[in-house]
Amino acid sequence: MIIEDEYIRLIFGLKLKQIRTEKNLSLFGLAKLSGLSKSYLNEIEKGKKYPKTDKILLLSESLEVPYDHFVSLKLDKNLAPIGEILQSKILKEIPLELFGIKENNLIDIIANAPAKVNAFISTIIKIAQNYNLTRESFFLASLRSYQEAHNNYFEDIEIAVEKFANSYHIDLSKRIKSVDLEEILIEEFGYTINDHELSKYDNLTVLRNIYIQKKKILLIDRNISEAQKTFIFAKELAYNHLKIKDRLYTFPWIKFENFDQVLNNFTASYFAGALIIPREILTEKLTNFFELKEWKPLKLHQIINHFNCSQETFYQRLTNILPKFFKIKNLFFLRFTHKEHQSEYKLSKELHITQQQAPHANRNNEHYCRRWVAIKMIQDLENSSKERATFGIQISSYENQKNEYLVLSSATPDPFKKDINRSVTVGMLLSPHLKKKLKFLNENTFQKNIVGVTCETCGVKNCAERIAAPIRLEKENEHKEIAETVDNIINSYN
Repeated sequence: MIIEDEYIRLIFGLKLKQIRTEKNLSLFGLAKLSGLSKSYLNEIEKGKKYPKTDKILLLSESLEVPYDHFVSLKLDKNLAPIGEILQSKILKEIPLELFGIKENNLIDIIANAPAKVNAFISTIIKIAQNYNLTRESFFLASLRSYQEAHNNYFEDIEIAVEKFANSYHIDLSKRIKSVDLEEILIEEFGYTINDHELSKYDNLTVLRNIYIQKKKILLIDRNISEAQKTFIFAKELAYNHLKIKDRLYTFPWIKFENFDQVLNNFTASYFAGALIIPREILTEKLTNFFELKEWKPLKLHQIINHFNCSQETFYQRLTNILPKFFKIKNLFFLRFTHKEHQSEYKLSKELHITQQQAPHANRNNEHYCRRWVAIKMIQDLENSSKERATFGIQISSYENQKNEYLVLSSATPDPFKKDINRSVTVGMLLSPHLKKKLKFLNENTFQKNIVGVTCETCGVKNCAERIAAPIRLEKENEHKEIAETVDNIINSYN
């Protein structure tokens, strides 16, 4: 939170600038009028300095404004929301440093155009209220923007993984096992692993682990798979090896105190993925796979099975490796969840590299297109015995858009939520570059489906998968027709 002295300086500066501007005075003009230097007045307006009593009296007399008005912390109506923003924690909550923005720069922007910034902030607040934007969703959106700005590849973490493996004589060319990582946690970092305590609590079935920092005790669910256990141990090693103190203590996380914890959780997860699926090994295997003249899904499954990982960990790792080493940068990652016997499919995770490809998290309670392979794989899973994951691949051609995507998806039951299934998906823009990289990608290699975004916005005729009328599209067309009729009437009188 901005400290009281800083807040007082900022408020005084905003008031001075507002009064000076209303009187059509430049800084030079106010300097001549008051006898104070232009640079000194500039620093006051930017909230960097607070004038002494005699200087405030000079300004009061020069601008014909009561002294009490200057020293009061009360702001005029048009500046009041900015005062609330400055007093609140919002500037500390926003991870400005991730995007190379210093808090002082933001204060300068506010000071230079307070009325416009006020209108902008008010608009953002109203949008957030209308879309029920929570602190959680705000932080996660910030994290996604950070990932996308770096093409979701972080060289420093990759190097840290390789140094860690070298230090502890871990052979990255071999399948990483949980027992190897567990030994390091216990012997090197003094951990105690407990796999029976969590089973005593019926309401903790959604948690895979809890870390008790003071005792260095890691409670893990005894029913987790070998791949999940390996990932959990790898994350714990990341926290210790990278000396991360401000961290989350459950997986999946249930609460956080600040953005740093969210960012550190991502860093530890990235480290874990890079340790379990080393970049050099994955790059080599993908290079050989992409050179195949024919599409052989079994070869892809063999690559996935080489690593001790979940489907989601592998698909997310693709979003690190494909942009960096194969220059496949126009891609997206999606995770859908679905509760059996319900119509709603939730987009619970998304990432878009380079472009903002459809779809995005839908906050209008509309129905996602059932033609997506991501949703079809969940449906196939629910219609099967669920003994193994379902896989699918298609070319998605979006209605009324030029872009087409090669989309690969896999669905599995959620191991911790009863009657919940989920799919993970990677989509790559169908470009000349992609066709050159993927030798098996020919004209008729994969089925092409025309898809929409939501039923409510889709104009595909005779769609057997449609479960809702295109009400938003119909309304847009109706407004368009009205506008054209009005234009024709006006033009007929000209």
